[in-house]
Amino acid sequence: MGSMELEKYLDLFVDFLRSVKKASATVIAYRKDINQLIDYLKKAGRSNVAEVTSDDLNNFLALLHTENYTPKSISRKINSIKTFYRFLIQNQYLENNVAAAITHPKFDTKAPRILTRMEYRALRDAARDDVRISAVIELLLQTGMRIGELAALKTTSVGDHFLTIPAFEGHPQRDVPVNKSAKLALDHYLEVRPKVPSDALFITKTGRPLLIRNIRTAIDRYFKTAGIAGAKVNDLRHTFIAHHLAAGASPVLISKLVGHKRISTTEKYLEFIKDLPAEKVKLEEL
Repeated sequence: MGSMELEKYLDLFVDFLRSVKKASATVIAYRKDINQLIDYLKKAGRSNVAEVTSDDLNNFLALLHTENYTPKSISRKINSIKTFYRFLIQNQYLENNVAAAITHPKFDTKAPRILTRMEYRALRDAARDDVRISAVIELLLQTGMRIGELAALKTTSVGDHFLTIPAFEGHPQRDVPVNKSAKLALDHYLEVRPKVPSDALFITKTGRPLLIRNIRTAIDRYFKTAGIAGAKVNDLRHTFIAHHLAAGASPVLISKLVGHKRISTTEKYLEFIKDLPAEKVKLEEL
């Protein structure tokens, strides 16, 4: 076991990530992190994975700290390393998981940016003449889906009252309700959507799928137009979660709707909603 060169295992790992449909950005990040680790290990005289010890991994992380990597960046690299080693163990390339005992550095979790009602209404107004992006904004705001999930939607994902969100980055397929506001915006977009042979729901004028970076750029532009400072696309998801929890929605229900693997992820928002008005927002409306 573990007799191949380190780079060979990285290639197998990357092939595995692609086979389970990890997003290309995620695959690139994992590859970069493990490549950085391999470069360090080779300089330390380790030529194959079986020679690597837990001390080697901890020394690598200590080096990152001395090179002024932030705790958050180091934590992300630890996630990459742990995932890599789980892959090696599960595929019987290794018997001993030397990454299992690695601990994450402590760092302050930044509070999510939660848009006020005035802010998300201003965003709507700013994008009103852009039918496609208006529909994108409405779906993100009214369902809490991830931007990658939205970019992966197909025309067949659209039902009368539900959207079928395809499996994405290890998250299983799920159905989410589509409220009146989202349905109107989506129907309006479908009326003007280019008539081209593409099954992607959101497309460019030439019929190519609308990419995540295109969506981010467009919504960032409308945030700026609306005068909303410090907001990003993912904050629409945060806003969906926070406002519905503040209105009394069950964390269990919200967790299922947004596709959180653990309810504790949803419950973390509870500490950030104390200042939100406790208004009776219906689950289907924002």
